[in-house]
Amino acid sequence: MTTLQAPIGSGFGASSTAAEVIRGIDLTGKNVIVTGGYAGIGLETVRALRSAGATVIVPARDIAKAKANLADMPDVVLDAMDLLSPASIDAFADRFLSRFDQLHILINNAGIMATPLARDVRGYESQFAANHLGHFQLTCRLWPALVRAEGARVVALSSYAHRRAGIDFRDWNFERRDYNPWTAYGQAKTANALFAVALDSIGQPYGVRAFSVHPGGIATDLQRHLSQADIDALDFLDKNGKPIIDPANNRKTPAQGAATSVWCATSPRLDGMGGVYCADCEIARALPSDASTEMHGVRPRATDPVAAGRLWQLSEQLTGAKLELD
Repeated sequence: MTTLQAPIGSGFGASSTAAEVIRGIDLTGKNVIVTGGYAGIGLETVRALRSAGATVIVPARDIAKAKANLADMPDVVLDAMDLLSPASIDAFADRFLSRFDQLHILINNAGIMATPLARDVRGYESQFAANHLGHFQLTCRLWPALVRAEGARVVALSSYAHRRAGIDFRDWNFERRDYNPWTAYGQAKTANALFAVALDSIGQPYGVRAFSVHPGGIATDLQRHLSQADIDALDFLDKNGKPIIDPANNRKTPAQGAATSVWCATSPRLDGMGGVYCADCEIARALPSDASTEMHGVRPRATDPVAAGRLWQLSEQLTGAKLELD
């Protein structure tokens, strides 16, 4: 059954924090993976899920940084993984599957934003490769553990930056068109949302449900590649360089930014639901057009099941990864 892309009255909102959303939730005995769970909203996501009793595993490209940032949570399991390295993803998945039988929650949180043109070892554009293809491969490799959890959830970190671009299926790799960092980022974030649509459709009979999330605008390490002009245009910082906090207008603290991921991963209100784009701890409203100028809501390009199916097939071809279906 398809979940309607419309608000359900969650009781939470733009100002809610991850700690508020997790209150009353018991994750004792549950295994959780949070990619990029050692900085920014990922760190706050880990903190909330751990507080509810989950065993949290954080795959990290920078182990030293991860150890330092997670020093106050020594029970978090750290392991090496680089989303731009297919071999690294496979190796992490093998280690996880050898140690854990079930995976109850997978939060595909890590990502890069508006980077200069770069390519992974396969020649794939880095934002599409890290933000989407790496997580696609990881999810496929972890699929057996998700199925064995008998009620797993997968959360893909998208963004309202999906407004910037859809998937250019003729030149997703920027081989013929000029590269634009923000167009590439928009394409990757649309891919994250469509991934959740397709995965939920495939996973529902196996008890695996998927959601995509717009966390909000948060000043984090994600902006490290931006020019000063780009940072000024985003209007996240005040004249003293401090983050502007205005949740109703998309400017949040990391704890507020992590809240929607945590809500999608754990809320009983979402039992039996999936395949929807969420924001502000709520299923987002469907906008009528990709050309909409509204900040809130989700555009058709990010929820289109036909585009989701095309992307899934393309991702299988590019990565060689597939779900092991009965």
